[in-house]
Amino acid sequence: MENIDREVKIQESIPMLPVRDIVVFPYMVIPLIIGRQSSKAAVDEALNADHILFLACQKNPADEDPRPGEIYGVGTIATILRMMKLPDGKVKILVQGLRRGKIEEYRQETPCYKVKVAEFGDGASDENDLTTEARVRHVKEQLAHAVNLGKPILPDLLAVLETIGDAGKLADIIAANLGLKLEEAQGILELDSPGKRLDKVSEFLNREISILEVQQKIFTDAKGEIDKGQREYFLREQLKAIKRELGEDDLADRETEEFSKKIKRAKMPKDVKAEAEKQLARLSRMHQDSAEANVVRTYLDWLTDMPWKKATADNLDIKHAMKVLNEDHYGLEEVKDRILDFLALRKLNAEMKSPILCLVGPPGVGKTSLGRSIARAMGRQFVRMSMGGVRDEAEIRGHRRTYIGAMPGKIAQGIKNAGTNNPVFVLDEIDKLGSDFRGDPASALLEVLDPVQNSAFTDHYLAVPFDLSNVLFITTANFLDPIPAPLKDRMEIITIPGYTEEEKLAIAEKYIIPRQIKENGLKSGNVRFERQAVLAMIEGYTRESGLRKLEQTAGKVCRKIGRLIVEGKGTSFKVTPRSLTKYLGPAPFRGEDELKSNDVGIVTGLAWTPVGGEVLFVECTRFGGKGGLILTGMLGDVMKESSQAAFTFVKTISGKYGIDPEDFRKYDFHLHVPAGAIPKDGPSAGITMATALLSVLTGKPVRKDVAMTGEITITGKVLPIGGLKEKLLAAKRIGVKTVIIPKKNESDLIKLPKYVKSALKIIPVENYEEVSSIAIMFGGE
Repeated sequence: MENIDREVKIQESIPMLPVRDIVVFPYMVIPLIIGRQSSKAAVDEALNADHILFLACQKNPADEDPRPGEIYGVGTIATILRMMKLPDGKVKILVQGLRRGKIEEYRQETPCYKVKVAEFGDGASDENDLTTEARVRHVKEQLAHAVNLGKPILPDLLAVLETIGDAGKLADIIAANLGLKLEEAQGILELDSPGKRLDKVSEFLNREISILEVQQKIFTDAKGEIDKGQREYFLREQLKAIKRELGEDDLADRETEEFSKKIKRAKMPKDVKAEAEKQLARLSRMHQDSAEANVVRTYLDWLTDMPWKKATADNLDIKHAMKVLNEDHYGLEEVKDRILDFLALRKLNAEMKSPILCLVGPPGVGKTSLGRSIARAMGRQFVRMSMGGVRDEAEIRGHRRTYIGAMPGKIAQGIKNAGTNNPVFVLDEIDKLGSDFRGDPASALLEVLDPVQNSAFTDHYLAVPFDLSNVLFITTANFLDPIPAPLKDRMEIITIPGYTEEEKLAIAEKYIIPRQIKENGLKSGNVRFERQAVLAMIEGYTRESGLRKLEQTAGKVCRKIGRLIVEGKGTSFKVTPRSLTKYLGPAPFRGEDELKSNDVGIVTGLAWTPVGGEVLFVECTRFGGKGGLILTGMLGDVMKESSQAAFTFVKTISGKYGIDPEDFRKYDFHLHVPAGAIPKDGPSAGITMATALLSVLTGKPVRKDVAMTGEITITGKVLPIGGLKEKLLAAKRIGVKTVIIPKKNESDLIKLPKYVKSALKIIPVENYEEVSSIAIMFGGE
């Protein structure tokens, strides 16, 4: 470098190049991009002469055409080492600073500046050699310290600096690589003394070392606080940045964006939306493959899939609803009327809350399928949940998310699967709920089946309220007794009695037989059921209140006929009462026949069972003894008490009928109800047993065409009973003409079918004297 410096001769007038944002020091090699026409002209002038330029920094970098007063007076004399023209018309040059220079005079302004320059500041130091050596060593130590603290200096440059002993040259090279501000660098360039320049560089090095030490302390403290999760986060952020630079898709970003769109589409309530956005923010900070991220991802899926604002429009056309209900079910008028009432009132008040209905009845009467028909009539979605055997409260309210494999409860699942917030939701077999150490599901249902509380039902998994008030809940049960009283109180109970034989006949002809013919691959021309054959199936092959066994029996007949057709034994068959034995075997049930004669001590009673009404022939006899009462026929406790009450009452009225009081001391009485293998209970046979006892004591026969039912007190009052419809149908079935019922059951006759009332003579009574006067033949035949 020194050899080159000696060979360069500075002309009286050299081209000047104003530079922006950088101060070029002596010994500094740097590329410059030239775009201004005046600057290109200066480069051309230098290349045509001795390659010498004067580089001076302009005070305002934004100035495109700086005037002499806007250019610093001190700059650097430099030589052009290399020049290259760029495709966009600009010129790139590589220059090396040689010496300091000071502008003495501007000699030309166009097409480029030419200036007279005087060299300065490159003389020997004004200090002795020891002082200069000490300063040089101190600055080198400062630079080494700065490099150790993280100051980026090229290793090759450090090696060169170690060999430099000249104070001015060392100061210029370090200043050129410290990254100083424009004013600071220009200030060093303008110092004429090498010692002063070195002192100024030392000051800047001290400042840089202080900044680096503080930065190092901050970094050390922060590093100690960053845990594993934070380090992973920073690494992931760096990975995201790398992927973005590479143009690769970021799955996590796409997932976050997709969830954000789903949250907007879900139209959640304000508090639910806030919770969803909070969980989404958590997910965005987690690693995609972490277990917690999967939990949050599943939770967000549930939140966004719930139908917060999605609802089907109710079809409030009463005629349409009535048509659909009648198409699907025969009878069940009370339930149908209740649904039509609801639709009518909903038309008047769209904000009316949905009722909570409980359909109670024996198996097979169509409780569950009725819920499906209601959904079809109203145009709503249908959801069914079986409650039989449910013992875990979490099945209703869900599990908390802290548990592995947690899921929402069946209520939330059903609503999600329906896709609307107003489906018809059937809770089937609610009387079969259980409870154990996992909680009491019936208590959990108290909130679900309360129209006031369920507007803010909170599932443990979702942990946010969901409005269930628009859901039409329908529960079904076979018996009311197992249902807890608080739960029963929240529901509107609708009792569905068993079907009568006439109703079964109509349903079989209209629904069951056509369905079974189709399901078994037959056509209507292949088989025809006679009405008497259908009645024979109902009476002799099925004993139920519902229709399941009847459907199975009809299906069995169709299967047998289908086999005969395949075997080539015919293409058209008629099912008659006689041919039923061929298809089904002997009838397993044989109904009671009407009494053949008017007998003493035998009375026709009526009973209700879960499979319908039955006829009971109560028998009584007496024999020598001590006035005891023997009861047989597998009677329950209530029925035994009823017989004791009847026996006591007969004793009290014996004088009115001329009965010798001694008969109660010298005879024992035996009351028997046939079919002793079948349990029987209830108070409704009270007047029947009293009549049998009175007939034996008076020796008068009982009319064979009279049946009776009613509870008796020890004072002879006749109290009401249940199952009147089924009992009257049983009486009609065996040909009884007259039926005695309690006076207080007279109102039940309103709902009785006309064909039953027209076929029977029904006599309401209030006390036993009325019963005895009708049933016992005191005046002979």
